[in-house]
Amino acid sequence: MVVLLLVIAVFAITVRSTFAAVIAFAAYGLLVAVAWVRLQAVDVALTEAAIGSGLTGVLLLGAAARLRATDQPPRPERTAPGLRASAAGVSAAVAAALGAAVWFLPEPAPTLAPAAVASIDSTGLGNPVTAVLMAYRAADTLLEKIVLVLAVVGVWSLAPDRAWGGRPGTLYRPDADGVLSFFARVLPPFGVVIGIYLMWTAADHPGGAFPGGTILAAMWVLAMMAGLADAPPVSSVSLRWLVLAGPVVFSAVGFLGMAIADAFLAYPVAFAKPLIVAIEIPMLLSIAVMLGMLLAGVPQRR
Repeated sequence: MVVLLLVIAVFAITVRSTFAAVIAFAAYGLLVAVAWVRLQAVDVALTEAAIGSGLTGVLLLGAAARLRATDQPPRPERTAPGLRASAAGVSAAVAAALGAAVWFLPEPAPTLAPAAVASIDSTGLGNPVTAVLMAYRAADTLLEKIVLVLAVVGVWSLAPDRAWGGRPGTLYRPDADGVLSFFARVLPPFGVVIGIYLMWTAADHPGGAFPGGTILAAMWVLAMMAGLADAPPVSSVSLRWLVLAGPVVFSAVGFLGMAIADAFLAYPVAFAKPLIVAIEIPMLLSIAVMLGMLLAGVPQRR
């Protein structure tokens, strides 16, 4: 598998066709996800498949389609041989350093896994990964979602004055007989069920709001690219509430912890699992909406 990964990675970097490079990138992400499964890191595999291959692949396909629509192909820039050699040397040095760091790890490798498992009963959860993300380092997880909100605001802020408050991205025309329309009608029902299931089962099994929300976002973007749905205007109050719902509920539960458990984002043992699930549900919706709007792009039409 390692050889196959290297071959696909080299092909994705060196091939001149944009679409071929994107397809190779998506295939590379799926193979990396399989590798994580073989390493028994199913949560990481889900994230890699949903974000590294699925959502990023959709984003790159959209970019490739826009590049193909241009009348004149971009003129390739010539890079000096010395600069190329320097870039290759730095890349090889970084790869060698990373490889050495892994190769010379002490036996057994340092890990906090035993400590995490030993305290998992206090969270009411059965999945150690969810316990780490939502209990042990919940503040980091909350800040990640706030960063995502700021990213959405940043993209919206790039809109020209005439389009401020309007709809982002391109309005695609539906093709009733197209392959994309077929998949956009068939896949979303399954994607919605899988996304909700991944969020709901994360308490005791691999999953979570982020991979679940990513799948929901991918289904939404697929419907928009097929012309079966349109992105909402960024001035929509409902849209803005959906963007903020997850971080607001997450923060509210955190402050509640100061009153009932003596610390921000601390959960009483008896209510830990219900409170975490109460955070995950709005977070699923917020992540799906934010990722979908990020992929839709800058507001540019009314």
